[in-house]
Amino acid sequence: MIRTNKDFIVYIDTLRKKSRNQINEQVFEPKTTILKQDRRYNSVYLIRKGIAKCYITDENGKEFIQEFLGEGMEFGELEIFSNNLTICSVTSVSELEVYSFSHGTYRTLLEEDPIFNQLVMKALADKIRYKAPRHSYQHSYPIEDNILRLQRLFPELTEVLPKKDIANYIGVTIRSLNRALKELKLKQENSK
Repeated sequence: MIRTNKDFIVYIDTLRKKSRNQINEQVFEPKTTILKQDRRYNSVYLIRKGIAKCYITDENGKEFIQEFLGEGMEFGELEIFSNNLTICSVTSVSELEVYSFSHGTYRTLLEEDPIFNQLVMKALADKIRYKAPRHSYQHSYPIEDNILRLQRLFPELTEVLPKKDIANYIGVTIRSLNRALKELKLKQENSK
């Protein structure tokens, strides 16, 4: 549910010690929008600590959360490859510590650092591999099954994430989520 990439952050921590002037550190307070969809930015971000949500807002203002990003996850990188506007918005859920790279620095690292390049390619492949099964599962199973699956992957789900974000992540209304949570609680109490 909250995706991480420990190998990437370990490598960037090491790289940062060697080239401090090319990789910046930034901190964002909770609920700060870092990227807005359909805009152009000149930085790529890698999360050191904290959680961010990556989402698309439709023409009616409804959010669809693509994924929750944790330590070692990057965002803003797709635009380097496509030279398009941003696809998604990214907002911090908790305090977020990030490394930021200018597009120029990121491109140079891709071209000159084979380990960095390999880590980026693996991260992109993992993003693709993660999304298809998640979307398939969400569309194939009832809300209760989706909630149980998320609770297995992330037991402190409802303590860390707002219900609105959980509902947007599994593609249901808050009302449907609350009803399913209530039914699950009743089932758990009756099975005791």
